[in-house]
Amino acid sequence: MAISDDERAFFIALGGRIAQQRKAQAITQVELAEHLGVSQQAMNSFEKGRRRVPVSLLPVIAQTLQTTLDALVAQDAAPAPTATPKKRGPQKKIRQQIEQIEALPPAKQRAIAQVLDSMLAS
Repeated sequence: MAISDDERAFFIALGGRIAQQRKAQAITQVELAEHLGVSQQAMNSFEKGRRRVPVSLLPVIAQTLQTTLDALVAQDAAPAPTATPKKRGPQKKIRQQIEQIEALPPAKQRAIAQVLDSMLAS
């Protein structure tokens, strides 16, 4: 079943708000996907608005991201940013690296996390 332009815009905005809130809570796509019982690829499609978020997942997403359903689905909410703000220094580089790590398979993510944990502990 095809979706209208309005529905497409809604799901793109919804996905953007989910991604924004997920990042604010320092939760990876993989972690949220595992909590919801979906694949990381499905989570990515939800956040990009390429797939409809099932209504049954919305309360779980809101609770996991410590927000309200209204904040996620409100059409008058501020639109999600379309690009990462331009910042100087290592913060931008670290954000890019985190995005690259999120795209890796879970086993490689765990290996990187172990290396980071040992570096931070020393």
